[in-house]
Order: sequence, then C-alpha cells, then structure tokens
Amino acid sequence: MYDAAPAFTSARFFWRWVLLSVLLVAIDQASKLSIAVVLPLHGQMAVTPFFNLVHALNPGAAFSFLAGAGGWQRHVLTVLGVLVSVGLMVLLQRGVHHRLEAFAYVCIIGGAMGNVLDRLRLGAVVDFLDVYWKTAHWPAFNLADVFIVIGVALILLSSFRSRTDPPKSN
Repeated sequence: MYDAAPAFTSARFFWRWVLLSVLLVAIDQASKLSIAVVLPLHGQMAVTPFFNLVHALNPGAAFSFLAGAGGWQRHVLTVLGVLVSVGLMVLLQRGVHHRLEAFAYVCIIGGAMGNVLDRLRLGAVVDFLDVYWKTAHWPAFNLADVFIVIGVALILLSSFRSRTDPPKSN
C-alpha cells in the first residue's frame, strides 16, 4: 500500500504565502511609481477608446468613498488595512485547508498592504486605471484594488466548493 498525500494546509507553506503577498505589494508599488514617473499628477494618457492611464490621488476608500472626510479616514483606513492583513496572515499561519482560499487571502493582503503603504507614504492612494464608456467613467483604481477584488471573488468562489468533510455530530 501507499500512503496518501497529506492534506493541504497553508501553515506548511506559510513563508511562501508571505513571500507571494510581498511580491504582490512590490508589483503594486512598482506600477504606482511607474505612473508617477510617466504622468504628472492629474495627467492622463489615452490607451484605448475605453481605457486611460491617469495619475490621481484618492484620500478615501474604494470609489473615493470618504475622500472628502477631512483627513481622519487616512488613519482609520490604514489601521483597517493592517488589521485585516494581520488577521488573514494569522489564518494562513494557523492553516487554511484549501489552496484557493489561501491564495485569496494572499491577494487581499497584498492589495491591502499596497494601499496602506501609499497612505503612510503619501496620505492618499495612487489610482491610475481609468475605465470608461463615452463620458461615463468608472472611478479610477489601481492594482492593489484589483488584487483585493480578485481575493474577494476567490473567497466567494471557494464558498461554493463542495465540502468533503463529513458533518460533525455532537
């Protein structure tokens, strides 16, 4: 007989997940730095008939929510981003049992920490992706936001997977 492969747990590969999160933060920060070098603040560059690169600073959250709140939001959103990232790291270290869920957490951590670094460094988040149709523009966003959305989507997808563990009876 042969031994079955051990069940997956993120704890076994914790440092690999951490490194992947750091890689996502680095990609996000490099993309924001590139935009700052190529475009002046508030500048824009047409790429396609429905997509521009822009250079914008967003002091608020997604879709510029709380952008005009007077400054307190910077600190609240920074603390929230750090707390969510630490919480997800703890879950990864304790052992998530599905790769998809572990990767989802990594995406959220990478995105959240990318935006946290912007808030600490600049007081606002650098947004540069502008998708639009005619005169209707989706609020500008960045790769960190994309990583967070991918992570949330993967968590939702993961919630629909079949459960292989038998129900526990008490």
